[in-house]
Amino acid sequence: MAITREGRICSFCTTPGGPGTDVVLIGGLGAQVCRSCVDTFHEILHDEERVASVRATMPWERMSDAEVLATLPQILASAEQNVFFAQEWVEMLRERGITWAEIGRILGVTRQAAWERFAKRSASKSATA
Repeated sequence: MAITREGRICSFCTTPGGPGTDVVLIGGLGAQVCRSCVDTFHEILHDEERVASVRATMPWERMSDAEVLATLPQILASAEQNVFFAQEWVEMLRERGITWAEIGRILGVTRQAAWERFAKRSASKSATA
C-alpha cells in the first residue's frame, strides 16, 4: 500500500495540494503543511514581537464569530484527513503482518475494538472501489 499526498490538504489553511497541483505539501504523521504556511510561520518565528503576540492570545480570541464559524469546516476537514491517515496506517501495518492484538495493545484497546474501528472501514472501502 502506497500512502501518498494525493488529494491531501494543508492541515493549517486547508488548501488542497499534493501531486497534480501547484501546492507542494510536506509533513508526516497525518499533518501536511503548504509552502505558504511554512513561510508565514517562519516569518512569525523570527520576529520576537509577532511571537509574543501569538503567544498572548489564542487564534479564536482574535476572530469574529463569523470567522470562528467559517473555520469549523476547515477544522473538520483536517481532522477527517487525520482519521483517513490513521486508517491507511493500520492497513499498512496489517499488510506487514502486524496482528490486531498488537494494534489494539499500542492503541490501548482490545484486539476486538481495534478490529471494529479499522477493519470494517477497510472492508467497506474495498467494496466500493
